[in-house]
Amino acid sequence: MKRAIIIGATSGIGEEVAKLLVQQGWHIGIAGRREEALEKLQATAPGQIVIQRLDVTDPDAPTLLETFIRKLGGMDLFFLSSGIGSQNPDLKPEIELNTTRTNVEGFTRMVTSAFNYFKTRGEGHIAAISSIAGTKGLGIAPAYSATKRFQNTYIEALAQLSRMQHLNIHFTDIRPGFVATDLLKSGKFPMLMQANQVAKSIVRALNRKERVIVIDGRYRVVVFFWRMIPRWLWERLPIKN
Repeated sequence: MKRAIIIGATSGIGEEVAKLLVQQGWHIGIAGRREEALEKLQATAPGQIVIQRLDVTDPDAPTLLETFIRKLGGMDLFFLSSGIGSQNPDLKPEIELNTTRTNVEGFTRMVTSAFNYFKTRGEGHIAAISSIAGTKGLGIAPAYSATKRFQNTYIEALAQLSRMQHLNIHFTDIRPGFVATDLLKSGKFPMLMQANQVAKSIVRALNRKERVIVIDGRYRVVVFFWRMIPRWLWERLPIKN
């Protein structure tokens, strides 16, 4: 029996991934801040889904995760879909700090907890949704793009640490472009993808234990050209919100 815990499963990509894993026969634990949303999803497959209210910014979240893992009966896959982001060209400090609190502090809190669990167990799979925004510093969303770069680098570092310690822990860094979720409800975005289609690509990558996945092909082209732009030119590009 395969078991997964999904953090951030109350809506969007996390919810859609949870549905697909249930269809594949996984037993899953879903966690997030909105308990009503968790209960609604649990009702679709009560024999396969357990729930836990959890906020990644809460210092007690690792303890709740440990309890949740025992409740599920173990964990083979840890999937982190929790994150926030906003355009902030006015550089309001509260927006920047709230973003780092979730995407850096909360991310680190949960991923290290999962790593240490799998270290004790001897094997496992850690997957997290970052973003193509981590490719370059985006002036319209400084904290968001910086925190996504942090996530990319942190996963890379843990993958190396796992090999240094001779652990059988797999990592999947999921980097989507713009997805129609609550995260992007405040504006219009090009090449917008639907969460259910993105989830299908993610689950396929999870089954293959792919290391890094950029979703979708259009965004792979975008990222390719972004990386070719020299710093002096990037900083002068008229990117607008």
